[in-house]
Amino acid sequence: MAMRWEQLAKHQPVAAKMLQSGLEKGRISHAYLFEGQRGTGKKAASLLLAKSLFCLSPSGIAPCLECRNCRRIDSGNHPDVRMISPDGGSIKKEQIEWLQQEFTKTAVESDKKMYIVEHADQMTASAANSLLKFLEEPHPGTVAVLLTEQYHRMLGTIISRCQVLSFRPLPPAELAARLMEERVPPSLALLAAHVTNSYDEALAISQDRWFADARTLVLQLYEMLGKPELQLLFFIHDRVVPHFSEKHQLDLGLDLLLYIYRDLLHIQVGRSEDALYRDHLDRLQQWALSCPQRRILDSMEAILQAKARLNTTNMSQALLMEQLVLQLKR
Repeated sequence: MAMRWEQLAKHQPVAAKMLQSGLEKGRISHAYLFEGQRGTGKKAASLLLAKSLFCLSPSGIAPCLECRNCRRIDSGNHPDVRMISPDGGSIKKEQIEWLQQEFTKTAVESDKKMYIVEHADQMTASAANSLLKFLEEPHPGTVAVLLTEQYHRMLGTIISRCQVLSFRPLPPAELAARLMEERVPPSLALLAAHVTNSYDEALAISQDRWFADARTLVLQLYEMLGKPELQLLFFIHDRVVPHFSEKHQLDLGLDLLLYIYRDLLHIQVGRSEDALYRDHLDRLQQWALSCPQRRILDSMEAILQAKARLNTTNMSQALLMEQLVLQLKR
C-alpha cells in the first residue's frame, strides 16, 4: 500500500516535517540522503516525495496516488524518475554514467527529474566518485535521493553535499499494534515485531504458518530441557533440526528461544507486562520461580554465542543445537 504524508509524519516525524516544509516553500534540496535501518520506510518516503513532485492532481503537497504519474512511479515506469540498485552486489560506475546520460536529456514530461539510488553505500569507489561529480554539478530541476542502511560507509564528500534525513526504527509496540490492525493474533504480532523492524516483513512472517509452529516448538524445547538427555537430543533431531533447516530459520529460532529467557528475567524483576509470550504467562511464572537469575543470564549468553557461531562458522546446525541444549540443560 502506497505511503501517505500522514503515515510518514506518524512514523518518521522529523523526516516528514523537513520534506513537507521543502515542498510547501518550493525549496526542495537537490540531494537527500535517507539513512536508517531496513524497514524504516526510506524507499516508501522517496517514492512519496517523487509522487508529490510529479502528481497530476495533488491536494496541496499531497499526491492523489491514483493519477497516471503516481501509478507509473509506483511501477517504476515514469520516464523522469529513475531508480538504480546494486547489480551483482555493488553499484557500478557504468550505472552512474548511464544515470548521468539520462539526466543530460531534457525531461520528457515536465521540467523536473528525480533519481533514487538504493543501497548507496554499496557503490564501488569509481561509482562513488562519478556520483560525487554529479552531485557537485546538479542539473536544474534535478532531485537526487540516496538510500542507505550503512551511513558510516558513505563517502564524507557525498554526505556533505546531501541533506541527511535519519529514519528511526519503529518501536516494537507500535509495529505490533499495526500488525494487530491486520488481524494478526497478539501472540504472533509481539514476536514478529521484535524479530524485524520492517512492517512488510513482520506481516509476512506473522501470517506464515511456519512462524506459528516455530513459536510452539521453541516453547516445547524449553520444557524439554528438564527431560533426560537422550530424550532431549532425540527431540532436537526429530523436531527442531527439520523445522529450522535453513540457516536464517535457525537464527530466528534462536531469537525466539532467547526471548523466553528474556521473559523470565522480566518476570523476576516485576515487569511481567513486558513478556512477549504473555499468553503463556502462568507457565513463564512457574519457570521463573525455578530458574536462578544467574542461570538465565548465562543461558542468554550461550544462545548469543550460538548465534555468532551459526553466522561465522561452518559448524553443522544439528551439532550446534546439540551443544547449545546440553549447555542450557546444565
